[in-house]
Amino acid sequence: MFLTIGTTGTPERPATDLGFLLHKHPGTAQAFSTSYGTAHVLYPEADAERCTAALLLEVDAVALVRRGKGKGRGGAPDAALAQYVNDRPYAASSLLAVALSNVFSTAMRGVCKALPGRAEQPLPLRIEIPALPARGAAGARRCRADERAEARRAEHGRPLATGFGVPEAEPDKSSGPALVERLFEPLGWAVTAEPVVLDAEFPEWGDSRYVRLVLESGTLTLAQALRHLYVLLPVLDDAKHYWVSSEEVDKLLRAGEGWLPDHPEQKLITSRYLARRWSLTRQAVERLELVRLAEADDSEVEEIDNAVLDADDAAEGADDAVEEETGTEEKPVPLAMQRREAIVAALKESAAARVLDLGCGQGRLVQALLKDARFTEIVGVDVSMRALTIASRRLKLDRMGERQASRVKLFQSSLAYTDRRLKGYDAAVLSEVIEHVDLPRLSALEYAVFGAARPRAVLVTTPNVEYNVRWESLPAGHVRHGDHRFEWTRKEFRAWAVRVAERHGYTVEFRPVGPDDPEVGPPTQMAVFTLITTTTATTTIAKEGKAA
Repeated sequence: MFLTIGTTGTPERPATDLGFLLHKHPGTAQAFSTSYGTAHVLYPEADAERCTAALLLEVDAVALVRRGKGKGRGGAPDAALAQYVNDRPYAASSLLAVALSNVFSTAMRGVCKALPGRAEQPLPLRIEIPALPARGAAGARRCRADERAEARRAEHGRPLATGFGVPEAEPDKSSGPALVERLFEPLGWAVTAEPVVLDAEFPEWGDSRYVRLVLESGTLTLAQALRHLYVLLPVLDDAKHYWVSSEEVDKLLRAGEGWLPDHPEQKLITSRYLARRWSLTRQAVERLELVRLAEADDSEVEEIDNAVLDADDAAEGADDAVEEETGTEEKPVPLAMQRREAIVAALKESAAARVLDLGCGQGRLVQALLKDARFTEIVGVDVSMRALTIASRRLKLDRMGERQASRVKLFQSSLAYTDRRLKGYDAAVLSEVIEHVDLPRLSALEYAVFGAARPRAVLVTTPNVEYNVRWESLPAGHVRHGDHRFEWTRKEFRAWAVRVAERHGYTVEFRPVGPDDPEVGPPTQMAVFTLITTTTATTTIAKEGKAA
């Protein structure tokens, strides 16, 4: 199997710069040992105008069988001769991808000390692969079934059907040239994928599952091109010649940096690259979502993933410490617990059955809601994947009964963006969340919750900064938690809540949470928003009439 990488040049920037970028001299043919054969690098042409590097991989079929130990297509249990007769020496696969990574590892990282800055510049690139597998999952299953069917026909002396037993069907848009285009075109490549016929002398047999591929681009760097190939070659082949472990997730994210999070076929790429291992695929998708959210917010992944992690535990610990200062003999109820009890009571009053806990953190409120059967669906949402992992452990989702587990869901999302999964719920809770949002971004959260999701009721709790003077352990001018962007007075909170209610068609009422100090108010303030509907308006008018 082999591929070629070519470029063109000018007198100022000769095409032979490709040799420097690949770290392989155009005047020398080189050989490199791999686990399954020998990789050769040579240059069919190399001058100032055109330069082409070829990577030729000679596969050691015996080593492939001995080291494969039944893994991958070479040892597939449904094909007795597969380890002796297969396409591994001829078609581009994970074998070629690994050779590409080993031979051009420095180029793949975008490093070139000989020509500083050249590696970061786009090149006019042309990549050719003469035999590239491109079969969809459905096609693979059908092909194996047909092979077994024809074997049974042969045993009974029946003639072979047209096309080696493959029934005529509509073209599979998930395979062949269409699949190749779906994967490469979004990355900036002009794709030419020509199907390879099974046998030119028997055109009625149709096309094979291979294509001749030509990729052309003038907007990509060499490092980007190599990373695209490293990931997508085994994806198109839909098989790997080695065992896929958790290390493959890190490899995928490194090679996919800058393009995989936004690729329209991200799920397909991730699943196939990780050999359809569900646990690894889920882990990769979650980490890719964090990368996407971090890029959208112009922040680091670590900052996003720590957004509200441990905030509730820290707040509850602070509440306990403050309450111990009162010197009361009877241990008081922690403020965090009083807050949850107030939220649960308000949800019951609103007759909510399907509830969103937005910014659920480590799942304390979700856990409390699960104890009450009237809440039939409880969804915990958080931007922090680590917080959701802790919440899952706290809730013991892996050991929960089927009926109970059907009531709860946890998923990752940012409240700075609209999410159609949040629509249609009875109530949403923002418990100690808004103060973790930068003020300029608070309007985005308002629209995502009140404008787009529009639950019937929204409960918002936030610290009352006026109450901070009652806590001797809290230095003057300090907020209660290091991640708080602000803490509002009662007047500021009410003004914000009233504006939000008027803008989005809600009514709002305010309730204290915790001891209501006559001078500084309660430690936590809660706003209960109710969506204005025909029923709501009628009830309000009736109440006003009775009061009059």
